[in-house]
Amino acid sequence: MKVALLTGGRSLERGVSLRSGMRVADSLSGLGHEVVQLDLGPNLVSLLGEARPDVAFIALHGTEGEDGTIQALLELLDIPYTGPGVAACRLSADKDLTKHVLRRAGVRTPDWITYSEAEIRDFGAAATFAIATEMLGLPVAVKPTAQGSSLGVRVVTGIEEMPDALMTAFSYGSSALVETWVSGRELAVSILDGEVLPIVEAVPTESATYDFEARYEVGGATFTCPARLSPEDEAAARATALAAYEALGCSEFSRVDLILGKEGPSVLEVNAIPGLTETSLLPQAAEAAGVGFDDLIERLLEMAVADKGPRNS
Repeated sequence: MKVALLTGGRSLERGVSLRSGMRVADSLSGLGHEVVQLDLGPNLVSLLGEARPDVAFIALHGTEGEDGTIQALLELLDIPYTGPGVAACRLSADKDLTKHVLRRAGVRTPDWITYSEAEIRDFGAAATFAIATEMLGLPVAVKPTAQGSSLGVRVVTGIEEMPDALMTAFSYGSSALVETWVSGRELAVSILDGEVLPIVEAVPTESATYDFEARYEVGGATFTCPARLSPEDEAAARATALAAYEALGCSEFSRVDLILGKEGPSVLEVNAIPGLTETSLLPQAAEAAGVGFDDLIERLLEMAVADKGPRNS
């Protein structure tokens, strides 16, 4: 097949996308596909028109690549693409919307409050910080609503730290979550074509949390796959992840990040377009399930064509 490999873009996760793209390009070429690698930019539509690909492989992360923007454009152009559809991408890219959908579906997720930069700047919402921390308890995690890879996340242990933490979050977007901090084991549950893959546990080697550096620097974290869980905890984590995947309308593949606390697993976020770098967790989970990287890439292409084939086919 002729594959348009979409990488790069303008998001803060551009570097991760390029690393995913390099690995995917090598795999696609090795599998015998014709690869046209395209970096998102103003001439994307014309380049796609010239290339006339059979399918687009989305190796994008963050804004525009993971939030439904490029998915909607590809649908308009009648080009099948890998990964979930527009609605699932938009819901999972916004952590506040994700949590509302999960709560409505009865899926456990930590309590939260969302602040917009306008509320703080224009309406004096900083006066509610004491109410928020009383409701949620301390510590809390403060994070941008629309970024992945743990970008901009701060752990707040005292109310006096809230302004700086929110300012950090607002540097990545116009709104932020203040979320109850749940201590526990950090689990990543990847789902491939409705099948829950072996669970990965991530243990940061340096930082106290699984942050951006721990995710993407070799040696930044240690991984156990399959995670060493009791049968009860494993069943609960698998069921919770699958319920989140289905509630958001995901398809083909996604990754659900959980925290396994005293009350069981809670969903932190859902990644519609998981990374495919050498430290990414979806490929590790697939490998543990007996699906090598090349086989994974081929399956993603096959699902894209089967699920989103051209309208005139």
